[in-house]
Amino acid sequence: MFSTLIYGVRLAGVGFVFAREGALALVDPTVLPPAGRFGLRLARLVERRGADESHGEGRLAAALTRLGPNWVKLGQFMATRPDVVGVRIARELERLQDRMPPFPTAEARAIVAQSLGRPFGEMFAEFSEPVGAASIAQVHMARLAPDARRQAGEAGDNAPGEMPETALVAVKVLRPGVRGRFQRDLGAMRFAARTAEKFVPAARRLRPVEVVETLSRSVAIEMDLRLEAAALSEMAANTVADTGFRTPRVEWSFTERDVMTSEWIDGVKLTDLAAVDAAGFDRKAVAANIIQSFLRHALRDGFFHADMHPGNLFIDPQGQLVAVDFGIMGRLGHKERRFLAEILYGFISRDYRRVAEVHFEAGYVPASHSVDDFAQAIRAIGEPIHNRRADEISMGRLLTLLFEVTGLFEMQTRPELVMLQKTMVVVEGVARSLDPHLDMWKTADPVVRAWITRNLGPAGRVEEIGRGASALISRLGSLPETLERGERVLARLENATTGTGFAINADSADRIGRAEGRGMRMATLALWVIAVLLAVLVWRM
Repeated sequence: MFSTLIYGVRLAGVGFVFAREGALALVDPTVLPPAGRFGLRLARLVERRGADESHGEGRLAAALTRLGPNWVKLGQFMATRPDVVGVRIARELERLQDRMPPFPTAEARAIVAQSLGRPFGEMFAEFSEPVGAASIAQVHMARLAPDARRQAGEAGDNAPGEMPETALVAVKVLRPGVRGRFQRDLGAMRFAARTAEKFVPAARRLRPVEVVETLSRSVAIEMDLRLEAAALSEMAANTVADTGFRTPRVEWSFTERDVMTSEWIDGVKLTDLAAVDAAGFDRKAVAANIIQSFLRHALRDGFFHADMHPGNLFIDPQGQLVAVDFGIMGRLGHKERRFLAEILYGFISRDYRRVAEVHFEAGYVPASHSVDDFAQAIRAIGEPIHNRRADEISMGRLLTLLFEVTGLFEMQTRPELVMLQKTMVVVEGVARSLDPHLDMWKTADPVVRAWITRNLGPAGRVEEIGRGASALISRLGSLPETLERGERVLARLENATTGTGFAINADSADRIGRAEGRGMRMATLALWVIAVLLAVLVWRM
């Protein structure tokens, strides 16, 4: 009861900030019951002067910023879920800039020393004031002490030996007390979500409790900087042979839950186009590299940077694209990658029926719908883009329209695909800021075509058969255990006929046993038949 009162007071304060900043202008009163419309009118009476003139534009972002880091993070998360909050609010939330006032450098030094378990002076010879501060952590530029440089050189990914004296590192430090604050605010969010699902039936469609729990898991991962370092390391391994993209090196010896140390990137930030020109880089080549690198990571690796705004992208002196800040990552399984590749290629080749068939094959659209009707709806999206100039066609916008249309055919929203679509919109924006006349389709074609040739051609089919055969062998390996479970079930049934269990006569038990034996024999026979057929198919290919 007491916690309910506390949560109620907190949420009342949140509601007041929303009302004061004019964010409630985004709420459509026509979807509310009469009592809700009356409450909305009352709440809007406290709007500050001039807030109503914006019609809500920018006000939601302002309200969340005023509420603090936790609510900014919630807004950023909801910006990736237009399926939950709606397209209009998602676009409004894209205005959020995760820039917070920094906490004192002295506190950061204390956190670093405590987390790494060593005197600060033994690790760092220099440690700057914050160069960037966000809701969860802030970053400092530093130089390792001589002994620390030697240790990092011996433990790093490069050849053993002392790091150069000029080598700088980036030290990311978690905000003090951030976990406790997030837990308190998440408690209020959970209370609000449960209340909405209980008393507002229309809100259940948006799954507010599920959304809050997803946010909770996402934030928990972001607040363990070892996991961000692991994501950075995984992408480095995936891209080690790429010529136009690289990642910073992780200094694992100086990374813990609250501190992450990595190579300092001394390059040109893509927010500074004048500096890009002054350094002599070819804007068109950089733009193409951004698009192709992103698609290569998504399709080839199934693991992509999901926060590729220009502040997180640099060009190093060798002209390579370098990404930083790996707190938000996206993953795609093989099925999702095949779906994406065939969708993009289908639109490139204007094969709308194939695009429709891919949706049905992936199980995203219920089989009760017509493939032909769905293909017709997709044609309504695809044909207009072929009547426009290449630089006017947005791949991200195309996927947005596709998801809107698929909603009419009861397609269940896939969060990983929504994150992909949102990231693609951002990546396109960065690329077109460099090259306004970028042909997205021509740029994407080599990467998409190469993936389809590799994975859907003969080599890909052999690999798919191999995966199926491996799964089959795994099932065959579990047959003894399955048979043993069947024997245990039969034994329990026999015991039940003579013990205190349910009554069953001997004839029934005998029939059950024979049926169980037949089922086991048929399952074994079927698995062997499938194995032989797969072996013959592989031999013929």
